[in-house]
Amino acid sequence: MQFGRSIALLLGAGALALTSACSSSSPDSGKGDGAPSKTAASGAASAGLGAAELQERWWNWAGTAPGSANPVDDEDGHLCGDRQASDVWFLAGTHGGPATRTCKLPSGILVAFPLVNRIATKSDCETFMTSAKGSATLDGKAVEPQRLDATPIKDNGPGAMACGLWVRLGPLSPGEHTLSFEGSSGTFSTSVDYRLEAGGR
Repeated sequence: MQFGRSIALLLGAGALALTSACSSSSPDSGKGDGAPSKTAASGAASAGLGAAELQERWWNWAGTAPGSANPVDDEDGHLCGDRQASDVWFLAGTHGGPATRTCKLPSGILVAFPLVNRIATKSDCETFMTSAKGSATLDGKAVEPQRLDATPIKDNGPGAMACGLWVRLGPLSPGEHTLSFEGSSGTFSTSVDYRLEAGGR
């Protein structure tokens, strides 16, 4: 992820719609053929989070945390449960480079995270998204990311936008799951390996 340095991180609502990313929620789904699974689609869609609300809430979760408690700086996952809501569980990338984390989360809750993202002006978002790329796997199966181009954000000055590559997963089945994702844009890159313990809270 990247933070737009000149823009405050208290976000408002935008206007785009987000299509749910599909992935398997079975702990042993990595034994399949690697194609994206559709088993989590209904769970993700039922949460009703549009692109603007998704990004607004994630930036408020990640961008307003104090430095020592910022989930983007989390080295091992101990901050994973901080300030989470009851309807969606956010995960984070890094400020650059890799991380390995363990996270305990409730089963039956939507999981959402950016592969790479930014809050900036429309022009900067367009430049950022030109080279943005990323991938994710859940239990060894590929998850299709959703591209969110510049989305208007209120209360951050004229022309403030949010953009990025996003994944939403339907509720995970109880048990242990492995999630790996990476994203990049220009010279910036991030990657995280998560061991998720669903039903562990």
